[in-house]
Amino acid sequence: MTRLFAGTPWDRPPTCDRCGQPESECRCPPVVPEPLRIPPEKQTARIGVEKRPKGKVVTVVSGLDPAGNDLEGLTARLKTSCGTGGTLKEGQIELQGDHAKKAEGLLQSIGYKTKRR
Repeated sequence: MTRLFAGTPWDRPPTCDRCGQPESECRCPPVVPEPLRIPPEKQTARIGVEKRPKGKVVTVVSGLDPAGNDLEGLTARLKTSCGTGGTLKEGQIELQGDHAKKAEGLLQSIGYKTKRR
């Protein structure tokens, strides 16, 4: 990192905002912001079954905010519960096969409101 006044009398190494020590000597633990989570009770998951090219059937769970949810963890739970493969694409959970009833049951047990589309 190049500093603006490097090599001049005004050159000061960066310091920690919490303890005031130079960053090279700072022993403060890193600040990890808590992710903002939206309670499941305040969200509605939309569940639908789509037919893809070559006759493949996919269950799609959408309508959940990617920033307010752990969609990766929820995808893993749905895949395990339904006993199928799946993925997370563009904020939507896709499960291989028609698993709308199982997915709806799991989401409702977690606390999400569900709506079929």
